[in-house]
Amino acid sequence: MKISSLQVKDIRFPTSLDADGSDAMHPDPDYSCAYVIIKGDGKHEGHGLTFTIGRGTDIVVVAAKSLARFVVGRNTTDIFCNFGKFYRELTSDSQLRWIGPEKGVIHLATAAVLNALWDLWGKMSNKPVWKLLADMRPEEIVSLIDFRYISDALTEEEALDILRKGQQGKEIREKAMLESGFPAYTTHCGWIGYSDDKIRMLCKKYLADGFTKFKVKIGADLQDDIRRCTIIREEIGYENQMMTDANQRWNVQESIDWMKALARFKPLWIEEPTSPDDVLGHAAIAKALNPIGIGVATGEQCQNRVMFKQFLQAEAMQYCQIDAARVGGVNENIAIMLLAEKFGVPVCPHAGGVGLCELVQHLQFFNIICISTDIGKKVIEHVDHLHEHFKDPVRTRNACYLAPTMAGYSCEMHEQSLIDYEYPNGPKWQQLFKEGKFKPEII
Repeated sequence: MKISSLQVKDIRFPTSLDADGSDAMHPDPDYSCAYVIIKGDGKHEGHGLTFTIGRGTDIVVVAAKSLARFVVGRNTTDIFCNFGKFYRELTSDSQLRWIGPEKGVIHLATAAVLNALWDLWGKMSNKPVWKLLADMRPEEIVSLIDFRYISDALTEEEALDILRKGQQGKEIREKAMLESGFPAYTTHCGWIGYSDDKIRMLCKKYLADGFTKFKVKIGADLQDDIRRCTIIREEIGYENQMMTDANQRWNVQESIDWMKALARFKPLWIEEPTSPDDVLGHAAIAKALNPIGIGVATGEQCQNRVMFKQFLQAEAMQYCQIDAARVGGVNENIAIMLLAEKFGVPVCPHAGGVGLCELVQHLQFFNIICISTDIGKKVIEHVDHLHEHFKDPVRTRNACYLAPTMAGYSCEMHEQSLIDYEYPNGPKWQQLFKEGKFKPEII
């Protein structure tokens, strides 16, 4: 198939109206995405996205359009048979690389394009992406990875060894995943802008749905955190797990002091306590909190495999939170999952947002089938946001993700959703502007 066009849309949802997604650093997010559609002379289209939270989505859209020159006119066979080489090409343009490299807006755009290509490959192969990956030989998987900058921590030979070991019992694990799914935790009860009554109501709902792991957003006010953590522990008890997430709000010592004050609530981890780029700061926090049984989780805004390498080398993360749309798509996430396996750190993907649950489930199913073969402490974040806009939305049963069965990467939206919520001219946004609930931006 020859690729004939790459389109990019600015899709936004007004989630700030109900405080959905609110946290200490981002009190009013409007969950959004730069949405890529790749078309060619075949019957399939590739749909991909990268997650944003409102303002700035238009900037990512422009960046994604700038990458069209690497895709349009190419034959899909040339890309998919040399995907590691193509990844290097996409991230190595001498001028676009200057505004990265492999980080920030240009890397978010790269993720959107790569996610669309993986969706296309899955559809052309008539397989969900997790199955497409699981059916590959270890040598094929390694060929997807750019080992530049990480070979001091993970060589191609070490990656092959991990994947070859993962072949043992692969069919049994795949069968178990198809039957039972993969454990999830919920963040839906813990958004910082929710009222106490809403928190209690949602805790009851998710307990009834079988959830045993709950995450709460903290970091704006210690006394408010104590009150909200008290409410959640009253509802879920101490037999269930609680995680906490500060979304980068604190300095290093502040992180340590704050979490010692919350230690009575027995949190499993503190997520993103400080700057997502501060490897040594996270290491200091982890060292200080380890004696009281609190781990450090981070990664959702970790910019690339090199940063993950350093976090793992410095023992600065006890839970590795990959994100399907922050780094360079599937290719770079495979490198990160292999690094985490080598360093013995469980992968617990970040999700929620727009389409992140849909995407990241594929990565975790592949991870447990082929790389890190023991579920152990691994979980996937789950949030009940915006799934109705997708043709292949996430499915859960007994607080577990069920493996996708439709071909592709599960991130194709319904055509009407793309029409209604395209910013700023979609009818849903035009109505919100008319009602005075939002003011249109100048873009």
